[in-house]
Amino acid sequence: MSTSTGGGQSAGRIWVGLRASITAEVSDADTAEALGSGDLPVLGTPRLLALAEAACVAAVGPHLEAGQTTVGTEVSLEHKRPSRVGASLEVEAELTEINGRRLAFMFIAYGPGEGDEAVIGAGRAERVIVDAERFLARANHTG
Repeated sequence: MSTSTGGGQSAGRIWVGLRASITAEVSDADTAEALGSGDLPVLGTPRLLALAEAACVAAVGPHLEAGQTTVGTEVSLEHKRPSRVGASLEVEAELTEINGRRLAFMFIAYGPGEGDEAVIGAGRAERVIVDAERFLARANHTG
């Protein structure tokens, strides 16, 4: 998996337009069959979601203050087309909205093909900026 990032108009350390792209190749471990989300040897939706969230994290991670991270709070994903083992994927995420600590992203996943044929999935994700230590301390106390 590899990552690239870019950005747009500034509004502080984090700004709308921050982007990242994640590339990966579908492996046997990424299939619906292996992940328990189905019984076919094609890209499983949970793996597609994980790649999308990784792209969101990569878009803003370098711009966070020391000790901060983001955690996922909401996601909407449409998985449109199957991807076979060995297929190359690219998932692009863009920060589209900032509301205090809440960050909203749009993402799109591409596989082999041209135009609409290449789009294998798309969606929206929300993440919240948190202090990593406080978040983990709270998680340890809630069981």
